[in-house]
Amino acid sequence: MAPVRSEPRTTGRPRPFLVLERDGAPLTWLGANYWSRTGGPLMWRSYDPGVVREELGVLREHGLDMTRSFFYWPDFMPEPDRVDESLAEHYADFLDAHVEQGMTTVPTFVVGHMSGENWDPAWRDGRDLYGDVWLVARQAWFVRTMTERFAGHPAVSGWLISNEMPLYGGPADTDTVTAWAELVVQAVRAGGGHQPVSLGDGAWGIEVTGRDNGFSVRDTARLVDFVGPHVYPMQDDVVRQHLRAAFVCELAAVARRPVVLEEFGLSSDFVSPEHAGHYYRQVLHTSLLAGATGWVAWNNTDYDDLLQQDPYRHHAFEMHFGITDSRGRPKPPLLELRDFADVLARVDVGHCARTTTRTALLVSSYLEGAFPMRDPGEGPFVFGCLEQAHVAAREADLAPGFVRERDGVDGGYALYLVPSTKQLTAPTWFRLQELAESGATVWVSYAAGDSDFQRGPWWVNTEALFGVRNALTYGLNDPIEDDEVTLRFVAPLGELAEGTELTFRAGGNEHARAFLPVEVLDAEVLAVDGRGRPALLRRRHGDGQAVLSTYPLEHLAAATPRVNPEPTWRLYRALAVEAGATPSVTVDDPRVLVDGLDHADGSRFVWLVSETPEQTKVTPRTPAGIQLRTLDDAPAADVLLPPYGVRVLRLTDQPHPEENR
Repeated sequence: MAPVRSEPRTTGRPRPFLVLERDGAPLTWLGANYWSRTGGPLMWRSYDPGVVREELGVLREHGLDMTRSFFYWPDFMPEPDRVDESLAEHYADFLDAHVEQGMTTVPTFVVGHMSGENWDPAWRDGRDLYGDVWLVARQAWFVRTMTERFAGHPAVSGWLISNEMPLYGGPADTDTVTAWAELVVQAVRAGGGHQPVSLGDGAWGIEVTGRDNGFSVRDTARLVDFVGPHVYPMQDDVVRQHLRAAFVCELAAVARRPVVLEEFGLSSDFVSPEHAGHYYRQVLHTSLLAGATGWVAWNNTDYDDLLQQDPYRHHAFEMHFGITDSRGRPKPPLLELRDFADVLARVDVGHCARTTTRTALLVSSYLEGAFPMRDPGEGPFVFGCLEQAHVAAREADLAPGFVRERDGVDGGYALYLVPSTKQLTAPTWFRLQELAESGATVWVSYAAGDSDFQRGPWWVNTEALFGVRNALTYGLNDPIEDDEVTLRFVAPLGELAEGTELTFRAGGNEHARAFLPVEVLDAEVLAVDGRGRPALLRRRHGDGQAVLSTYPLEHLAAATPRVNPEPTWRLYRALAVEAGATPSVTVDDPRVLVDGLDHADGSRFVWLVSETPEQTKVTPRTPAGIQLRTLDDAPAADVLLPPYGVRVLRLTDQPHPEENR
């Protein structure tokens, strides 16, 4: 048996962490989407300069430095060739109020959708927002006109074309949407807008969600300066809920543009004050560790005085997304934003980068649906399996890099995770063998997919890669008979000794809740299931190896509510030990996630993020001669975390002077 690697075979690969710039300095936005409590979307009709300054003052006192603001389109453009001058004057005062507070704002132009309702200018007359040349020209005119008016104001730090345009204009074909985007972005530049610009579409394109709405993140990347996800998850598992925004930020990085979490938040009608604070804390810190470099909460205030006004009349919960209440008093989310602002300043996040990783999570090109004759459910299935794999990798402290099959599977990682996979393109299967032969560990778990559309493995090179032959019967799958799948190790894997048993809850529908029967040819059986069948197998490839799971472990968990942490993290950590991919700082508790940022001056920062509602203490493992200290330079050998708490520490090889006395 080959020895477990004690030293890494690679120093690691970088992970995306792109930052906007202004006047040559890094620009990291921390703010709130803004409607005044005096009118919500109708605030410009009853503009109150005093209330606006009071509201902005509360945000600034709590560390926020910007807002995202909105030209409510029906009011600002009452006719096809006219801007309402009185409202534009109100907006100019609004900008002045930002300067007074030392804040900036990002104006949003085509605002016809907001908080559960669509509003048209009276003159739209049902015309298509993307394809009608006259209406696109009217949008471009409005964008250029407003940009010309305000581009020189020091309070403007960026531009957004729309607010969630897919909900206003609906889905369309990608070519039409991209052409529309090109014209309206060009209008910003024609108006003298030199600040960063993006679409405000929510980053809900197929590359991020697996569902095609025409807003391709790849295709519009050449037009915009950043990508802005809007994330409001409704989950059945608390860890997936807390990490969804982070996962989306990882996927949104396909555009190779800075990622700004442009909208996130919650209605306090849906959550207790305590859990509202927990959610904000989790989203802020985990999205930072996932590469986000800007955060704009939804939204600045509650609207209790507007209960008779649409959309709050019919979407009552929309009244209470505020980080302050309707009297301007801070709610728990604003206190979390304040604390996060302090962390960003203390680590000087604009000059940081994410720590490198030796683990890759492979994103199947079937997420993006780039192929003919496809099942529209393929993308969402890939999304769910990837999301659960991301959770398990985080629980194992591996902090994986995301490798897009469509962009080519790069080398340089020690461990490649290919979770619950029905489909990869044919060349990729041979590429995985090349990676194993070059010394990497490749993990693949089988999945049949969750529909009967060509159900089964779209795999080639299976015998050469894994040393097995499938024993499937055509047209049938092999159902998982039990409510739990138990894997018993008959050979060691990493830190998992022979005799170890791991038990997994078996979720999924009648298609996906299936395993892969195999005939062993040239593979080592590592684990068997409860009926003695091969469940984990390994084939050596020189210094590398390919490890096959005949069960779709990630999907079984993804389809199961309130499941995390579940044992897949132990498999991932064992694979990392085998591959020499174990990170420098780990903890033994999967409920505490570990990741970090490295500063340009050589400082290294470590985050510990608790995913448990209980207070918990962990003792991080670090390399010999390396220790953890708090940001105040106190020793941190043991770390006590409050419920869903976060601690940021400094990694150092220098003893504190007091400790030498």
